[in-house]
Amino acid sequence: MSELPRIAVIADAHFHDLEGDFEFPRIEIDGEKLAVRSWTDTRESTRVFNESARALDEALAEVSRRGIRHVVLLGDYTDDGQRQTTERLRTILERHESACGTRFYALPGNHDIFGPEGRNHTKQFLDGADARVFVTSDATRAGPGSYATPRMYCEGYPKGLAPMAACGYFRRPDYVHWETPFGVSDLTEDRLYEVSSPDGRNRYRLMDASYLVEPEPGLWLMMIDANVFEPRDGLFEEGEEAAFVDSTGAGWNALLRLKPFIVDWIADVSARATKLGKTLLAFSHYPVLDPFDGATGAEGVLFGDTNIGRRTPKEAVADALMTAGMGVHFSGHLHVEGVTRRDRGERSLINIAVPSLVAFPPAFKIIEPSASGSSIETVELAAMAVDQRVQRAYRREAKRAGEGPDLAFAATDYGSFLKAHKRALVEHRYFPKEWPGNVVDEISGLTIGAACNLVADAGVTAKILGGSPGELPQDSARLASLDMIELIADWYCLRQAGMLALDKIPAPRRALYRKLAQHLGRPPESGWDGSTSGFLAIFLGAFDAFLDRAEAGSLQIDIGNTSAKEEAA
Repeated sequence: MSELPRIAVIADAHFHDLEGDFEFPRIEIDGEKLAVRSWTDTRESTRVFNESARALDEALAEVSRRGIRHVVLLGDYTDDGQRQTTERLRTILERHESACGTRFYALPGNHDIFGPEGRNHTKQFLDGADARVFVTSDATRAGPGSYATPRMYCEGYPKGLAPMAACGYFRRPDYVHWETPFGVSDLTEDRLYEVSSPDGRNRYRLMDASYLVEPEPGLWLMMIDANVFEPRDGLFEEGEEAAFVDSTGAGWNALLRLKPFIVDWIADVSARATKLGKTLLAFSHYPVLDPFDGATGAEGVLFGDTNIGRRTPKEAVADALMTAGMGVHFSGHLHVEGVTRRDRGERSLINIAVPSLVAFPPAFKIIEPSASGSSIETVELAAMAVDQRVQRAYRREAKRAGEGPDLAFAATDYGSFLKAHKRALVEHRYFPKEWPGNVVDEISGLTIGAACNLVADAGVTAKILGGSPGELPQDSARLASLDMIELIADWYCLRQAGMLALDKIPAPRRALYRKLAQHLGRPPESGWDGSTSGFLAIFLGAFDAFLDRAEAGSLQIDIGNTSAKEEAA
């Protein structure tokens, strides 16, 4: 039994204040006015919005049931850093701390805070007439049918940290130890670093919010602010949003260039932890290793420079951090489940990717640390009931717009809802924004069997499915008759969820995908010739890597000081 306290790690909660007042005429459900984000926006986003409050509440309730007193919020704890949202989140955390004695340790993500002055946001909500309306913090963008409110504004450093000040960003008297890369002062003016544009015309002194905290004797949590805001070349108004490259795609690749003092601090902390016998765990919003562990190689070939590709850390990051002595790191940002390890000589670096609460798969982690290593458990939220108020709002929105109901509207549990949301994403985000138009045109409306016939002739496809043309076994015929979009949605689910997707995708489907990968698939290294058949061959081939990665996973892993092994839950 570990003498050190357990820690819950919640990544990408993206809390949206569903019951908040954003100063527009809100939709009314059962006599209650709600700030419901539109399904139109939801089905185009890699995260859901209106479900976030209930998911966070359920996660914190589970933390309380287990008697866990320490919770890491691994960045993107708010929807988009809106003033209204951040203040409400502060109230929720304070209430939980008061009732349960919980201590929170937060890190800023790219959605929580922006640069030195912040930025405007414009979002689509449902109004009292079930219509879609825009609510913005930028009064210059407000027009007929839209509303302006300062409550939608996202603050910059350091002002945006103020509502979350008690969550580790500043010293508290009950901490055993607390410091920053700049020393022991928690004054914002003592935590500044210099950064400039490549042409040297834009120079800023920005705040870094990293800190090291010892919440209880022997346990060090190294909380790293990996947000990087690089000034652009040219002339801009002081601090304006356009003057900076968004941190979303930067992460550790940019941190090595613009915040090298962080790496020096990591080396110093790691050396002191070893000398003093402290158990050290590192956290940042962004991964330090590819959380997909190379399983997404097909994406770069098929889709070009995607978000996943831009956000993947380069090997230089692993080299720098292993040299600095980092051993175990927890990340969010990509809403993915995964464990990745790199070894160099006697040194190892392990990245634990923590899923989001608002994307498939919904889950968080619990760490049980000890001097010899850590045990890490994954806690799923898939069984949580969906908010029927929100489901009704979506149906009313669709009816008002003359659209049919989405499959997601009929979901009763959260896991089913998010899986249906992934299917909607294929239609409304991935197809129009990432997939080649000619491929989408050719496969739209096809069954899995018909799409496979584009890769090989019908006789070969039938043989793979276990029969002859026109005489497929009943189960094979049923699978072959599924809409191709079902296979594509499962592809994305396996990519993100790893082993957490296995019980959400029926075993016969998984067996089919393995067969198609092995008999029709091609490695991405073979290159894509621009044809639909070539595209599908590489796309299907990726199932092998996804399934291998999923089947090697576990709900619980044990990580030693110098090695990591996965054991069955």
